[in-house]
Amino acid sequence: MAFYKQQCIHCGQLIDSDARVCNKCGSPSPFYYSCPTCLLEINIGDAACSGCGRPLYITCPFCSGVTFVHANCEKCGKSLMVQCQNHRCNQPQFFENQKCTACGKKIRSTLSK
Repeated sequence: MAFYKQQCIHCGQLIDSDARVCNKCGSPSPFYYSCPTCLLEINIGDAACSGCGRPLYITCPFCSGVTFVHANCEKCGKSLMVQCQNHRCNQPQFFENQKCTACGKKIRSTLSK
């Protein structure tokens, strides 16, 4: 059976089209953008998530520019992700999330400027 490679939309790495995680950048959704709150597929240009209603454009805490909700700010390039403090989980989470989308534990946002 032939395996086809597809580019990760976050870093450009060619990965198997059935991959669940990018082996270069670690994105859990390498072929689409997902809502940081409910993980539903979203598109750049959408104003809000159709699943949970979360606004998809925020003000960057570093440069105060308006940016789409994904791993890095579109203006300054800084990471908008924090690690889940649960030592068994440690999954990257969007800095505004109150609970980890992987394990459900409460998150203390610790963005370092």
